[in-house]
Amino acid sequence: MAEVTLDLRELPKAQAYAELHQHVQAVLEGIDDPIAGMATMSCLLHNAFGHLWTGFYRVVTPGQLLRVGPYQGTLGCLEIKFGKGVCGTAAAKGETQVVADVHAFPGHISCDSRSASEIVVPVYGKNRELIAVLDIDSSSKGTFDEVDRRELETMMRWFQQ
Repeated sequence: MAEVTLDLRELPKAQAYAELHQHVQAVLEGIDDPIAGMATMSCLLHNAFGHLWTGFYRVVTPGQLLRVGPYQGTLGCLEIKFGKGVCGTAAAKGETQVVADVHAFPGHISCDSRSASEIVVPVYGKNRELIAVLDIDSSSKGTFDEVDRRELETMMRWFQQ
C-alpha cells in the first residue's frame, strides 16, 4: 500500500476515525517498532484532522519524566515531569485527559500560545507498562470529546500488540 495521508476533516468524526483506523492498520502492517508507530500515527492523525500539534511524549524515567518523541506541528516542549500540565497528569494518573479549555486547566504548560484545547491519551506497551502519552492540541476550544477519547484509546492499543 502506498503511504499516503488522508484529509478526513469533512467527514463525520466517527466515520473519519473508522477510515483512519483502517489506514493506520494497513500502513503499519508488519511493523512492530514503537517509534515508527509513533511517527506514523502522528503524521496520519495530524493530517487527517488538521490539528495544531500531534505527537508523543515518551517515558524516559518511569514515574518521573516524559521527553518529546515523534510529532507534527510547531516546536513542542522537550521535557515534561509526571504530574505537570495535561501530559504529565495523564501520565501520572494513567487516564486520558480531555480538556475543553487549556487555559482553565491548573498548571497547564503552554508550549504554543495558540493551543486552546487538548486531549492526552496514555500509551501502554506490550508488557502493559506506560511507554508514552499521545498529545493532540487544537487552536479551538472544545475540539475533543468522548468520540475522540474512545477512538484514540482504541488506536493506541496498537502498541500493546
